[in-house]
Amino acid sequence: MLWIEKYRPKDCSDIVGQEQVIRHLVSFARSGSVPHLLLCGPHGTGKSASVECFANVLYGEDWRENTSIFNAAELFSMGKTYLEADERFAHIFRKDQSLITNIKQIIRWYVSMRPLNAEFKLMVFEDAQALTFEAQQALRRIMERYSTTCRFVFVTTNPSAIIPAIASRCLPLSYLPIETDIIRSCLEKILAQEGAGDRVQPDDRDLIAHAAQGDLRKAILYLQVAAESGREIDLAEISGSEIETVTGSAFAALRKGDYDTARRIAESMMIDYGLSGREVVRELRAAAKREYNHPGIAIELARADHRLGHAANEFVQIDALLADIIRRGFGEESSAAL
Repeated sequence: MLWIEKYRPKDCSDIVGQEQVIRHLVSFARSGSVPHLLLCGPHGTGKSASVECFANVLYGEDWRENTSIFNAAELFSMGKTYLEADERFAHIFRKDQSLITNIKQIIRWYVSMRPLNAEFKLMVFEDAQALTFEAQQALRRIMERYSTTCRFVFVTTNPSAIIPAIASRCLPLSYLPIETDIIRSCLEKILAQEGAGDRVQPDDRDLIAHAAQGDLRKAILYLQVAAESGREIDLAEISGSEIETVTGSAFAALRKGDYDTARRIAESMMIDYGLSGREVVRELRAAAKREYNHPGIAIELARADHRLGHAANEFVQIDALLADIIRRGFGEESSAAL
């Protein structure tokens, strides 16, 4: 069993490094006065787990019946296939209608259902940054109509992707990257419970905690690989993930001036792998250091990172970054392909 599932928080007190956010959520749950919520922060900081724990405090044993969770990234990447394959939507889904029409009907059906032993239900959208503009406009109207019987929770790594009409109706709660010392403490507890303290050296634990960069889920994955490999840890080998390979392919396309291929790869990183725009920039920065450390590319990466903190459409900004890298980093010969 994966340790990230085995040690997934089951109670609000189990969530570490987010004390202020958890204090607000527990207060809302105990008082029964819950606003629409916008939970934002990097991957692996406890957003999804805290929603489940929050619902448990709010509804008790009935939390699953009163909480509907939709994964927006999977929904919009798989389209009708996602709806057709999910048994929750089998009796509502219509093949002859468009994806957005089906989504509207499904959400309206769910929010109109009477809560079980409660005044309102929770409608949760994971990876909410993947919601299209049209879908968000439809949600805005549904939020207005059903606000007394349903509370909406948007979980996202990129709050700027949420349209102002929705964001203004939600209370924003920000999750920070988890501090390295807290991650190290969690790793120590897991090793103690697994009886695997002798399989991962103290220096390796420090290395894992630092390399996770505030992502506790990633740290636990690294720790399990290290503990079960039965040999000295090679963090470069462990962290040399599929994402790194994919990013290398994107950068290779950029060096050739193949903008279309690089764009498709970058979009796949956001849609298929669930990376935010800033995470794509970070991966491209790492690839640039490995492959072609050029000051012009570093400048364009920094500019893109700044723009992503203020822009609503990640895809537009990443597309612009790729074009700028070709022009600035690889000269006019490559940019002629544009």
